[in-house]
Amino acid sequence: MILNRREFARLAALGLAARFAPALNAQTQEPKIGYAVIGLGRIAGHFMPGVLSTTNSQITALVSGHRDKAVRIAAEYGVPQSSIYNYDNFDEIARNPAVGAVYVALPNSMHAEYAIRAAKAGKHVLCEKPMSTNVAEAEAMIAACKAANVKLMIAYRCHYEPTNLKAIRLIRDGALGKVQAIESANGFNIAPREWRLNKKLAGGGPLFDVGIYSLNACRYLTGEEPSQISAYASVIDRDGRFNQVEENVSWTMKFPSGIVASCNTTYGANMTGFYRVHGSKGWLDANPAFYYDGLRLRAEFSGTQLDELNPARDPSHFVLQAEHFSHCIQNGLEPKTPGEEGLRDMRYITEIYRSAGISI
Repeated sequence: MILNRREFARLAALGLAARFAPALNAQTQEPKIGYAVIGLGRIAGHFMPGVLSTTNSQITALVSGHRDKAVRIAAEYGVPQSSIYNYDNFDEIARNPAVGAVYVALPNSMHAEYAIRAAKAGKHVLCEKPMSTNVAEAEAMIAACKAANVKLMIAYRCHYEPTNLKAIRLIRDGALGKVQAIESANGFNIAPREWRLNKKLAGGGPLFDVGIYSLNACRYLTGEEPSQISAYASVIDRDGRFNQVEENVSWTMKFPSGIVASCNTTYGANMTGFYRVHGSKGWLDANPAFYYDGLRLRAEFSGTQLDELNPARDPSHFVLQAEHFSHCIQNGLEPKTPGEEGLRDMRYITEIYRSAGISI
């Protein structure tokens, strides 16, 4: 909703103008992008504090099935109770001018529905990874956002994080020589009764959740798309947790240049999310590479030794991510990690599962 001068004056007389006037970036005087956070679980608890530290974004609405929780969080972020929605009346968000974009932080199987509904409401979409639970959903999300002329970005926060960006730059600059091989792993020992163990909600096991970091990292480190994939899956702990999803997935990817990546993910053991890159002139190791903070980059090449601990703390990754998407919205730019990036990973995940003999 864009107010003309007469409409704004009328609202001002009623004392309502402030509710419809977007907050301005103090430095640029541009209106900040208001986000409706859909789903108030753990990941939203990192995103929202991150938004507070941006210069161009703010939290302006909440969507939750738990009204009491939403009211409490709304008070923390200055969100009026009139901008609290549930999953049934979510589409009314189309009439809320304070919302320019949504952040989809729901279980995986709900990403497509709410991204598409948000697009139809005329709101830009920042969606958590994995983008969806299958290729068809991902394609539908992209089509809906294009049809509504809104932007779609997948929340691959590592694409915006300095440690990962430096690793990419070293490789691109040829510091390691010709890359030969990559190893990466990411996993944790999951607690019983987590929603991630429900295939209907999660779509699959650790590959969807934490293995996708290794998959995506091998792609952004090489700058290539895998040409061959081979995979295995297993369940070792017969304790009832893995009746619906796999416990372990291991896969290899060969890239057109000849680089071979070996990756592992699990819900049965704690794995520090890392990658190690081997080149003809040296090596590079990011360990941890995917955590919210405490990232460390080590490397040795051509007589140079590098050991850098990134001092940035959570929620710095989410600050950078929100800043980028809001900047793209304000300036009519394509996000660095658009829907097509998420779609590519969905296709590779499907291929990994197919190779491992798992249907999704």
